[in-house]
Amino acid sequence: MAKEAVPEQAAWVEELATKFDLPVSEFENALSQATYQQAIIDAMTRPAEAKPWHDYRPIFLTDKRINEGVAFWQANQALLEEAVAISKVPAEIITAIIGVETFYGQHMGNYKVLDALYTLGFHYPPRGEFFRSEFGHYLTLAKEQGWELDQQKGSYAGAMGMGQFISSSYRHYAIDANSDGVRDLFTVDDAIGSVANYFYEHDWQLDEGVAYPATVTDSDPEKLAALLTPELELNHTWAEFVATGIVIDEELEADTPVKLLKLDGDKGPEYWVVRHNFYVITRYNRSPLYAMAVYQLSEQLKHAYEKTL
Repeated sequence: MAKEAVPEQAAWVEELATKFDLPVSEFENALSQATYQQAIIDAMTRPAEAKPWHDYRPIFLTDKRINEGVAFWQANQALLEEAVAISKVPAEIITAIIGVETFYGQHMGNYKVLDALYTLGFHYPPRGEFFRSEFGHYLTLAKEQGWELDQQKGSYAGAMGMGQFISSSYRHYAIDANSDGVRDLFTVDDAIGSVANYFYEHDWQLDEGVAYPATVTDSDPEKLAALLTPELELNHTWAEFVATGIVIDEELEADTPVKLLKLDGDKGPEYWVVRHNFYVITRYNRSPLYAMAVYQLSEQLKHAYEKTL
């Protein structure tokens, strides 16, 4: 059953009804079906992305995940080739996303999406506004898809399917890749096509690099600190980095937009120069650790897959 309503709930429901052009009664009906889950709050307060890089990387860069990824690529080669042809997003990136998100569809989550979005939207103030909006998107999505509200299961954050799309992303970026009349991200056809479409819509650049290991030769800590900004956007040019003594094994145009990333590696700080496509990965998940894990897994998947040809 639902947890006792907070005083603001009625006002929030009115706002959502207006925003999503749905009757207040539909939100009240949904809330009456939702159950507060303390486990969801607990999971939200200890995300894997809070770990340092040297603890985060081994979660995703494993022989098993690479081997399973190659098997997934081989089993779905035609689907991936079609998605690549349409979106110009590499097969290894599509595969790595699905591999990081759900171990290639094997772990898509066991929380009811309705419960997750209710719990976080109405009882988790730090992210309440965001998840209330997702609650509204989920109600709308359920109507569009013909779902019962308590039908879908997903992550503790209410993400669904093989690629773990939140409700707003499902509505905006999911596609019916197999033309069966349904956008079903729990099936491999639509999941592959929709992940590719997400990256296409966020302006993935074909044949452009993602990230390069960097050496920092300038000892001026103030100059370095000025480049290590928390923003995910690329607010510097390669020429600025060269002037600061940053070196990579790659030739870049002077005006190439770049960002410097510092990760806590096994043997001390790791520096990386990242480009636009890295930023695109952070549109899927805003964590730089996540984006780096996806990139490194994609590189290992590509290498391992090519060895099978």
